Amino acid sequence: MEPAPGPVADEALLEAELHVQGRIMPASNQTFLATLGEDGPRCVYKPVSGERPLWDFPHGTLAEREYAAWVVSDHLGWDVVPPTVLREGPVGRGMVQLWREPVAGPDDVPDTVDVVPEGIVPRGWLHVLDASGPQDEPVMLIHEDTAPLRRMAVFDVVTNNTDRKGGHVLAMADGHRHGVDHGVCFHHEDKLRTVLWGWAGQALTDEERDGVEDVLLGLHGELRERLEELLAVHEVDAAARRCERLLRAGSFPVPAGGWPSIPWPPF
Repeated sequence: MEPAPGPVADEALLEAELHVQGRIMPASNQTFLATLGEDGPRCVYKPVSGERPLWDFPHGTLAEREYAAWVVSDHLGWDVVPPTVLREGPVGRGMVQLWREPVAGPDDVPDTVDVVPEGIVPRGWLHVLDASGPQDEPVMLIHEDTAPLRRMAVFDVVTNNTDRKGGHVLAMADGHRHGVDHGVCFHHEDKLRTVLWGWAGQALTDEERDGVEDVLLGLHGELRERLEELLAVHEVDAAARRCERLLRAGSFPVPAGGWPSIPWPPF
């Protein structure tokens, strides 16, 4: 697992001049690839001015939600979200996040989240759903069964992630998994939409329970103070209730009716 971000990384993200290299397509909001300084590390820059209005989230709040997701990730110590800050950039204030370069696995092994022909689920992967492919062929959505991805799934429940697509999971060479694109998290209504349903109904591990308990404890102290600078009070209250509910159940949630449980498109 990669080390947690240190002071040098934070300082560079906050203070280095952003040099925009180009726009990342086809993101729904303006998303730019930039460098910290002319030849420094690459990063993702999402200005508030480039956010498209959404019907269910207050306009101009996505950057704060991206940063709030990193605040929770940092509090957990699970390194789910790459180092992230809020700062000024070439086209205004926005979210800046260190770039993480994913690696591709062997051609004969499914990706971390993948669509494969219908049949026997490969060892080490979990079945999510069955579907039809472009030629109407039967396929199934699967994801790997690993501790880093489980932690990401727990993180998504806590933050109420409404958009965990397969492409928002980055596979690192060392086996770690990063999650990106958290602009539509922390809604006060339960809106979990994710491709990571393979553990639905399974009991949380001791480490996962400890993590949720730590977040809940923080939501009665310093973590609440940090999040209330970024989110509405009722959204922070809802995060605490989700932690309490998750601990009472002691297991991963299962998809509920009344709201789509899979983001569209899923990749």
